[in-house]
Amino acid sequence: MHDRTDNGASLKMLTLIDEYSRQCLKIRPARQLKSKDVLDALAEAMAERGVPASIRSDNGSEFIARDVQDWLAETGIRTIYIDPGSPWQNPYVESFHNRLRDECLNQELFLSVAEARVVIEEWRRFY
Repeated sequence: MHDRTDNGASLKMLTLIDEYSRQCLKIRPARQLKSKDVLDALAEAMAERGVPASIRSDNGSEFIARDVQDWLAETGIRTIYIDPGSPWQNPYVESFHNRLRDECLNQELFLSVAEARVVIEEWRRFY
């Protein structure tokens, strides 16, 4: 998911949604998202919630990176990638992203990534 700060700089968000409970486990705003960000977020979520049988994601470079693939394989987690340009294959996340945009991102003008992290985390906890 993407947004911009007030000066036009890119703001990307890594979101982790539990498909069963539909609970948002993590939202990580950053200027860039790298495979290390994915690995850190997944490790934190698994420490809190346990290891899932599978993970569904788009084909973003941070998700298809070799180190992420290797880590998921070592952990025994099956990967499910949606087809490019097919958001309907990931309906819970797309619905969540729409809600995040409507209820939070469209209501705020972030001056920095740090401010975005605070505001978005507050919204996530309320959600």
